[in-house]
Amino acid sequence: MITLLKKMRSYWFACTVFTLTVITLLSLKPMVDLPYVPGGEKMHHLIAYAALMFPVALKKPKYWLLIGFLFFCLSGAIELLQPFFSRRTDWFDLLANSVGIVLGTLVAQLINWKYPLVKTTT
Repeated sequence: MITLLKKMRSYWFACTVFTLTVITLLSLKPMVDLPYVPGGEKMHHLIAYAALMFPVALKKPKYWLLIGFLFFCLSGAIELLQPFFSRRTDWFDLLANSVGIVLGTLVAQLINWKYPLVKTTT
């Protein structure tokens, strides 16, 4: 687990960009093309945004809280754009995304507290 944490801290930017790209593409994909995935839709939003925020909060770059706020703003922008992609705007999705951002931050904080010696200097 410690090796995985070190890798996540080292490659936090690449992980974040990849996750952000996947979230954006799936969020703007027309509904008719989406496959069935078990679990509630809001839970998927929560997990996706927790996964997005986790590497940032784990590494804590200089403006990590601002990055979290930008993820929230991007989430709102995606909700506003969805009607142009045969989707519907659902403000509860924004709420689930926000909870995910907070949850990803809290989990990363807990891990940083439990494993303080595995921090990298990059």
